[in-house]
Amino acid sequence: MLRSMYSGISGLRSHQIYMDTVGSNIANVNTTGYKSSGVIFSDMLSQVLSGAGAPGELSGGTNPAQVGLGTRIAGIQTSFVQGATQLTGRATDMAIQGDGFFVARSGGENLYTRAGSLSFDANGALVTPSGGIIQGWSANANGVVDINSPVTDLTVPIGQILQPNESTSVQLGGNLPADAEVGDAIVTTIDIVDSQGTPLPLTLTWTKTGDDAWEVSATTPDPANPGSNLDLISPATPVTFDPSTGLPSIGSTTIATAGLPGEWAGTDVTVDFGEPGDPDGLVQFSGEQTMTALGQDGSEIGFLRSFSIDPSGLISGVFSNGMRRDLGQVALAAFNNPTGLERAGDTAFRATANSGEAAMGVAGTGPFGSIAGGTVEMSNVDLAAEFTNMISAQRGFQANSRVITASDEILQDLVNMKR
Repeated sequence: MLRSMYSGISGLRSHQIYMDTVGSNIANVNTTGYKSSGVIFSDMLSQVLSGAGAPGELSGGTNPAQVGLGTRIAGIQTSFVQGATQLTGRATDMAIQGDGFFVARSGGENLYTRAGSLSFDANGALVTPSGGIIQGWSANANGVVDINSPVTDLTVPIGQILQPNESTSVQLGGNLPADAEVGDAIVTTIDIVDSQGTPLPLTLTWTKTGDDAWEVSATTPDPANPGSNLDLISPATPVTFDPSTGLPSIGSTTIATAGLPGEWAGTDVTVDFGEPGDPDGLVQFSGEQTMTALGQDGSEIGFLRSFSIDPSGLISGVFSNGMRRDLGQVALAAFNNPTGLERAGDTAFRATANSGEAAMGVAGTGPFGSIAGGTVEMSNVDLAAEFTNMISAQRGFQANSRVITASDEILQDLVNMKR
């Protein structure tokens, strides 16, 4: 009877742990990035009442007779099934779609989490709600991210700026009307930028001089003489167009920066007509006039205004001057045996001897899933399954308690026999 009582006790203890696990799962049904746990039961070592007997010439073999000594918890296994994603709209929120973990440095060690509800701290570091600093690769001053270097704290300084970029070329495109009258002038304007980031208005004028023949000139206001202009291309550059292909005889002309107001480090600014066959290139055909300045490669000083995260975890900043630049790359970690990770609290995990070492990489490559910005991964707890497990745990606990009660009653009957 004592043996059955101890078996019942082991069942009570194991089903209590089962219920504790179910309760923890249900409590974390709304925890971002939470991974549910499942209990694995195993029987305990059985007592052998009689061993197995081999068959003989005069008799058959006998099976062993064993009495079980109860149950135990063989393991509590974490389920890394993908949780549902929830759209938050916050630029710093990220969800991993597929395998992988975010890496967060906390207390001098790296922890691993699927919870991507992140934000920036006062130092511009990307952190978890508990203060763990997300690891990755920050871009250098030229916007280059070296993913072959060791991972570091991922920071995006709020006051980050882009230095001015001096203009070196202006791109023209569109159509000059072949049926224009001699002497007709077509004008387009665009701002170019000097080395200090100061914009300078540039006016480009095309004047028709004959059949399929034009001259291009450039002017800018003269700061020393208000109301007058500086002639930047003197004499005007003659350009002829092939009447059959509409292509210009030359591909560009230049403006010497020595004649431009402001501070210039370069030698000249190229006025580019485009490559032959380029759909945006300059051509001449009869019809509508569409010639315009398509753009230039200079930029004023830029201040970081916003940022976005692509599926590879690349963080790109959008600056006030309209430019974009890479700011950093989020690193992901993968393990040979993720179920071997140890829970460290705050929805994070710690590497163990059985999880293997963390392999670092970029989302969307190798074993790593992709990253969805503006979303978070929700808990993967299945409430229907957990309620079923709760009933199973409750019934198992009740049944084991009945074993103890029945054993006690049998012992009581045995004691009463001597009366």
